[in-house]
Amino acid sequence: MKHRKLVVSTGNEHKIDEIRKILQGLPIEVLSKKDVGLGSLDIVEDGSTLEENSIKKAKGLADKLDYMVLADDSGLFVDALNGQPGVYSSRYGGEEGNDKKNIEKLLKELKDIPLEKRKAKFMTVMALITEDKEIQVVKGECRGTIGFEPKGSNGFGYDPLFVPDGYTQTFAELGENIKNKISHRAKALENLREKILQLLEE
Repeated sequence: MKHRKLVVSTGNEHKIDEIRKILQGLPIEVLSKKDVGLGSLDIVEDGSTLEENSIKKAKGLADKLDYMVLADDSGLFVDALNGQPGVYSSRYGGEEGNDKKNIEKLLKELKDIPLEKRKAKFMTVMALITEDKEIQVVKGECRGTIGFEPKGSNGFGYDPLFVPDGYTQTFAELGENIKNKISHRAKALENLREKILQLLEE
């Protein structure tokens, strides 16, 4: 079985590591867009859904490469806020990728909401484009509750606030071993792994 390359449309090393771990053992080399000389390629995520954004990001990269390409978009959907921040999760606080501001804004929006009404789900949608430009979409979700203050330091994004169902600690307290088994991205990646296994058999 020949080695195939999978280029991930992200500059986020966390994500690259996560994807490498999940796809371990498969004859696939996981590369970032920087690894293939496209580190400065920036695609505007102006879709109204996670799926639109992930497909758009993947297409932007696939147009320039002959390898498999993967892009994902994740969001936190809070029931009491009608699904906000959702597709705007990474820039909810007004600044792209500022975890601290995003967390502050979310806590402010949920200020007087009791625990039982702080239900939420993390969702990840991944778009995989094969070497022959076929698009495959996989999803994963993880339900939980939003805490009242950030706890834990082993995470990024909203991890310090999100307590997954069945646990009493946040993603940031549980650490990556547990998170990599139960998170939305882990579930999407498991589905991705299945998809890639199918592709490798074709």
